[in-house]
Amino acid sequence: MTSVVEVRFKGNRKEYFTWPSDDPLRLDDPVIVEADRGQDLGRVSALGDGALKKCGRCHGCALGEDPAPKADHRIVRRATDGDVRGAAELRRTEDDVRRTVRDRVREHALPMKVSDAEWQWDRRKLTVYFTAEQRVDFRALVRDLAGLYRTRIELRQIGARDEAKRLDGIGRCGRQLCIASWLPEGRPVSLSLAKDQGLSLNPTQISGPCGRLLCCLHYEHDFYVQQRRRFPKEGKVVRTAGGAGPERVVAVDIFRERVTLRAEGGTTRAVPLDQLTVEPA
Repeated sequence: MTSVVEVRFKGNRKEYFTWPSDDPLRLDDPVIVEADRGQDLGRVSALGDGALKKCGRCHGCALGEDPAPKADHRIVRRATDGDVRGAAELRRTEDDVRRTVRDRVREHALPMKVSDAEWQWDRRKLTVYFTAEQRVDFRALVRDLAGLYRTRIELRQIGARDEAKRLDGIGRCGRQLCIASWLPEGRPVSLSLAKDQGLSLNPTQISGPCGRLLCCLHYEHDFYVQQRRRFPKEGKVVRTAGGAGPERVVAVDIFRERVTLRAEGGTTRAVPLDQLTVEPA
């Protein structure tokens, strides 16, 4: 019976493959998969219904809606101890590869930053990940690297969030970066999310290690938006049943459910939301 398996590679890269065998796989099993013009080694990170649901959420899933074995997207076999040792040796050489590529980038005077390098297990392809503020003509660099390493070279431009996902790290909260641990993809984040939550609008205070606004600004945004609909807007002039005259809303506390009002004389008072009766001004 064919099953869908999620396989994780270096840099939190995940892909989905079929396993047309009755021999069950287990989490973290090393496997050899069909890759781009060759084979690659990864580890099983999800199985069964969990992997199938994740596969359905990814964009352009090669397995399609009705997964079936395909020659170019399947698990070939379990990896042997020798396969795993060979992959570990490749991983140890990739730091030197990255430094060499950076030197060649400087020689070609290209406006790009090399983030990572990844060998395919069978050494038929070397992928170099980089970030850049603009499009880069790296054709001469690719020819240079192909002559140096005698393999197929792929230069892949990634964004700041994708770079953080590959390199991993610790966020300002003290925990592993969400984008590297569990978030399937980085969603765009705007300052309006921080504004709706009453946070500082200084980007340096609400940005992550990648230099972009924190992914977690999305997490509670819907709650803030829904709760604020129950409160009068800041700056609105209201009259209340217990007030002597018109008062202006200066602040709302959605957690304590209180509204702070300021009278024309400058005095302020906090009114519980359930006791606030707004009358036409």
